[in-house]
Amino acid sequence: MKNFNLKYIKADVSAGLVVFLVALPLCLGVALASGAPLIAGVIAGAVGGIIVGVLSGSQLGVSGPAAGLTVIVLNSISEIGSYNSFLLAVVLAGFIQIILGAVKAGVIGYYFPSSVIKGMLTAIGIIIILKQIPHAMGIDLDYEGDESFFQNDGQNTFSELARVTELFNEGALIIGLISLGIMILWEQSFIRRNAVLGMIPGALVAVIVGIILNNGLTVLPALFHLESNHLVSLPVTNSVGDFVNLFQIPNFSAITNPVVWKVALVIAIIASLETLLSVEATDKLDPDSRITPTNRELLAQGTGNIVSGLLGGIPLTQVIVRSSANIQAGGKTNLSTIAHGLILLICTLAIPTLLNQIPLSSLAVVLIMVGYKLAKPTIFKQVYKEGQDQFVPFVVTVLAVVFTDLLKGIGIGVLVAMLYILYTNYKGSMSFMREGRNVLIQFNKDVFYFNKSELKQKLLSLQEGDYLFVDGTKASFIDHDIFLTLEEFQKEVKNRNIEVEFKGISRKKINYRTSNANVSKTLTGE
Repeated sequence: MKNFNLKYIKADVSAGLVVFLVALPLCLGVALASGAPLIAGVIAGAVGGIIVGVLSGSQLGVSGPAAGLTVIVLNSISEIGSYNSFLLAVVLAGFIQIILGAVKAGVIGYYFPSSVIKGMLTAIGIIIILKQIPHAMGIDLDYEGDESFFQNDGQNTFSELARVTELFNEGALIIGLISLGIMILWEQSFIRRNAVLGMIPGALVAVIVGIILNNGLTVLPALFHLESNHLVSLPVTNSVGDFVNLFQIPNFSAITNPVVWKVALVIAIIASLETLLSVEATDKLDPDSRITPTNRELLAQGTGNIVSGLLGGIPLTQVIVRSSANIQAGGKTNLSTIAHGLILLICTLAIPTLLNQIPLSSLAVVLIMVGYKLAKPTIFKQVYKEGQDQFVPFVVTVLAVVFTDLLKGIGIGVLVAMLYILYTNYKGSMSFMREGRNVLIQFNKDVFYFNKSELKQKLLSLQEGDYLFVDGTKASFIDHDIFLTLEEFQKEVKNRNIEVEFKGISRKKINYRTSNANVSKTLTGE
């Protein structure tokens, strides 16, 4: 709890409340899509907030059930054949994550290019907007929290939008529009400056008004009424004992089942990757630019998954949407994360009937505002100003994540960033200058095997009687293939009356010793 600071308690509790409103439908939606009991999503969300919030070194990261694991969880439950045996896989995955943290595997998170992380954040924002528009209009055919382009109902992100005029619910649309108006109003400076209104989160006002409107619309014709599938759907219990009875424990006798171990390994790897991606993204959004210790984060996530599995919850990771909502709501320390977990647990136990009156259209609007702040048009302009080497991977990542899913999109973005680095290095690694019969080939930086083609073309352009000077003083590394190309050229030009001189090309740079002593002396300057 060393991140905790009393002076931020008001801001953190307020942010925790907003994150709770964002997390509630996502926890239920991910559990539903995973083929798990709805309470399993709530358990994972509460554990992610309380347990991981206490142990994590992240000040603003929020953990809970992640959409990226839904297909894996759904298929794993079916493959293992028992939900209780699957819970054992979740527990084992947690232990594997702890081992990953202990061996310092968190360093992997530092290898993602910033342009790709920015692209991922922007893409998530776009996806949130596109996916939540149908929910804001009462089209709840797909689960809350879905981030994949292709949906379980056979539609995709854009085909779903094309059906909104046919399938929308009039009552949900009215509530969504009024909620949107409230959210925009609460962004205005005169509201923020007000001593009373400024303390109340706009998301909370939108949800309360949504509940009132939901009950008030019953006086209108039936087409304005909201059905149960348009509302939050929590399990209702009458006592703490009934609530606890919803929990399930792992089937420890399945410890010898190899499928359980395979599922545990897959969950650990995917959950760790998504967590490390979210950590990088959250740190970039943090107004105070704090850095999360990634190895400690893996330890915290592993502990969280152990506890979640032991209580009957689905796997959890640090998640971008809830983390960004936390930052946008003014969260300052890990207390906001812990507060959201406590509120989620207490409200699910104490007031499930009231929560089940919340229209999904109101919550969808809250998420749309989160998405807009992640994907503002000005972000594209800012990255464009940073140069082509940043803008190209950024745009590719945005498109790849939107049209596939998070991990595939990130993989494509990283690949493009690497290829772009290779391309820019290829284009600027050497320069060629001619003045009369004097020719200079200068290595401007390290040269690799993919520069061999360009070097050969420049060497072939030399004419009889030329004097060639090759300068490698600016390069700290010269690839073996480049050295061989120069060696072969030196042998060839003896019959072409071309004089060659080398500078700054040494064995220290190429780590190569030729069997020809005379050639070696010439090339190394010895």
